[in-house]
Amino acid sequence: MATAVRVSEKLLSDARKYSKVDHRSITGQIEHWARIGKCAEENPDLTYELIKEILIGVQELDSREKSEYTFG
Repeated sequence: MATAVRVSEKLLSDARKYSKVDHRSITGQIEHWARIGKCAEENPDLTYELIKEILIGVQELDSREKSEYTFG
């Protein structure tokens, strides 16, 4: 379900620039930043690189590109 949200012109302008580089929609870029920020707030000891790798891994599991490792 989509919901309209007001954002600053600066955030919109930055999202527009980054979305072109990363081949995302503007909405997709803001959602990407929100996921990273949420993860960083919930896990303050993690580096940006580790957060990025975790999010890539979650995406791979969601798209069935990889399978979950079974211990033992």
